[in-house]
Amino acid sequence: MKHIGKPGQLALIAMACTALPALAQAQTAVLRCQVRYASDTIHIEARPTADPYTVAAQDIGGRFQFKAVVVGQDQRVDHIALYAYDMEMPGAPLLIHEVVHLPPFSSNQTVPGLTGWNHVYSAQLGREMVYGCALNTEATP
Repeated sequence: MKHIGKPGQLALIAMACTALPALAQAQTAVLRCQVRYASDTIHIEARPTADPYTVAAQDIGGRFQFKAVVVGQDQRVDHIALYAYDMEMPGAPLLIHEVVHLPPFSSNQTVPGLTGWNHVYSAQLGREMVYGCALNTEATP
């Protein structure tokens, strides 16, 4: 039987092969948003969902609600929809801002890489909410 390579090379190849499954971990998309109102900053994360109607809006200081919806599955993102609601108007929640992002998405994974900073104002007293989001990928165990 003839050996190929040096004796230590086989051990290195065996170690590299056992590390491959760790490198091939599944990836999932995650939308990370910063929402600012008054002196508070709220961090919101949204992952792909097949049913956007089950995503709940987040309370922002009792004056606004913010909803980030990532429609897709795992790594595939079909579209991203962002909503802001005024909670001070009669008939609240009142939709005051809606934007839909379609692929291709920005590769800038630092907030606000996808959206830039958006300023949303309530009709009642002109209160301001500011948000920005970035689309990231992360390994899933």
